[in-house]
Amino acid sequence: MTATAKKALSYLLKATILVLAFYFIYHKFLKKNTDLKQFEDLITRISRQQVVITLSAVVFLMLVNWLLESFKWQYLSKRLANISVWVAIEAVFCGLTWAIFTPNRIGEFGGRVMFLPNRKRIHGVFAMAVGAFAQNVITNVAGVLASLWFIYSFLHLNTWLFLGITVLSLAFLVLLLVVYFNIKWLVSLLDKIRFLKKYHRFFDIMGRYESRELLVVIGYSLARFVVFSVQYYLVIHLLLPSLPLLPMMLTVVVFIFIQSALPSLDLLDIGVRNYTATYLFTYITNQHLAIMASVSSIWLINLIIPAIMGSVFVLKLKFFDRT
Repeated sequence: MTATAKKALSYLLKATILVLAFYFIYHKFLKKNTDLKQFEDLITRISRQQVVITLSAVVFLMLVNWLLESFKWQYLSKRLANISVWVAIEAVFCGLTWAIFTPNRIGEFGGRVMFLPNRKRIHGVFAMAVGAFAQNVITNVAGVLASLWFIYSFLHLNTWLFLGITVLSLAFLVLLLVVYFNIKWLVSLLDKIRFLKKYHRFFDIMGRYESRELLVVIGYSLARFVVFSVQYYLVIHLLLPSLPLLPMMLTVVVFIFIQSALPSLDLLDIGVRNYTATYLFTYITNQHLAIMASVSSIWLINLIIPAIMGSVFVLKLKFFDRT
């Protein structure tokens, strides 16, 4: 391709990404989501000062959350290229814009690795997979433990059945942690698959991280989990101040765990997530509208706002960078 053709195609790709992102944001979420209207109605009954302080704190925590993810991405990518914190921030927010219209947020990988040198982009996908694995480990450990509390407190299963579930759950968590801190095993397993062996130079990056580095990555992931758990607490407590802290937070953790396991297209599954949250919180409150409004507002702050912010960085993408 000529330089002019590449430039024209680059502009076309950027425009397509932005159009798709804003189409999904407006038509699939803002236009049809009645839960945000319910949230507006609910907060009119609360002190304006309290609402402003709480929502400001939630937005601030959103920035902290994605800043932590940017630090984690910079740390993971150091084996591929030395990028600054600012470039890592640009990459993370750009990836969020891509994620908005792709199944299971798969576009986040593409948007983020585009900020790496051309020859390192495929390696970057597997480096990012390590970070995603760490986040899943934290979510699963916290979620499984909270789910055991939920089952014991509300479902009242047969004692032996509950003990069996507990043993299997704890064994699963131990296995998950062992595999994470020995991720080289996964690389060895991929090497044994004949048609994947020729791609070893790409996924080999996962096996290069030492235990100390994996511990740092999982530390960032734990910090992020704490941050968005606190976000849920702040919004739910704003609308339902009488809910006891411990049951509320444990139910939030169960909800985060379940939603992380759901295959999704971020903006099309808000109804599924609201239904899931409503079902879980039924055991501790009958204020279903407040719960759905809380979930939608958190979704707006944690996903929609960052995706809009990331659209600025889409314009900086270099699809045909030969460096």
